[in-house]
Amino acid sequence: MGQAPVMELSAHWVLELYDPLEVGVYFPLALRVLGDTAVHPEAFTYINGREEYVQIDPNDLYPYLLVNIGSGVSMIKVDGDGKFERVSGTSVGGGTFWGLGRLLTNCKSFDELLELSHNGNNRVIDMLVGDIYGGTDYMKIGLTSTTIASSFGKAISENKELGDYRPEDISRSLLRMISNNIGQISYLNALRFGLKRIFFGGFFIRGHAYTMDTISVAVHFWSKGEAQAMFLKHEGFLGALGAFMSYETHGIDTIITPSS
Repeated sequence: MGQAPVMELSAHWVLELYDPLEVGVYFPLALRVLGDTAVHPEAFTYINGREEYVQIDPNDLYPYLLVNIGSGVSMIKVDGDGKFERVSGTSVGGGTFWGLGRLLTNCKSFDELLELSHNGNNRVIDMLVGDIYGGTDYMKIGLTSTTIASSFGKAISENKELGDYRPEDISRSLLRMISNNIGQISYLNALRFGLKRIFFGGFFIRGHAYTMDTISVAVHFWSKGEAQAMFLKHEGFLGALGAFMSYETHGIDTIITPSS
């Protein structure tokens, strides 16, 4: 990591400024750098409602793709300790979910919108392959009848207004649309650089089961099972924890705590 700017707040306090992207990348690196002393367990997969923690070989961590989902999405290819670059991203992220959700459902908070999605049914709003092909699969091109053909697609073919749809269904459809999109773009970038391991982090996920499951299914579908989506236990705090863990490069004794 580069030299951080330093600000002296007083005779007893020193504030070091870190780039949030850089220290955010550093946190997963700690899985390798710190070995058995790292936060454990940290990385896990989530498929069909099953959370399974993954034991990562410190000598086989690189390269990987780190997908940080905040208001927008940044995709960072990490090749080694301090060797990384932002290779892609999208403006369709957590801010999109919250912004559109607030307009469409009148929810007052991000968590309220997520909670609504628990009881939603996206099939009421999304157009599925089965809706187009008479309830059957289209296996000629590998699509099941339950595959989403068009997010919010039924809204254009039904004589309904916004008030005719349940907020729960809108939230579910919106969450699935954005999560699917992120999962697909992430895999395409992993494919672009020949990466098999993808870490997803950022406060958008919040340990939400349906979000993780949708991203996992998207990565599995587009990669034909060759790539794996992995999530981080502390996904919403990568920058803060990365900055904290970076102190190992200076020596832990340099951290000053206020006296009581």
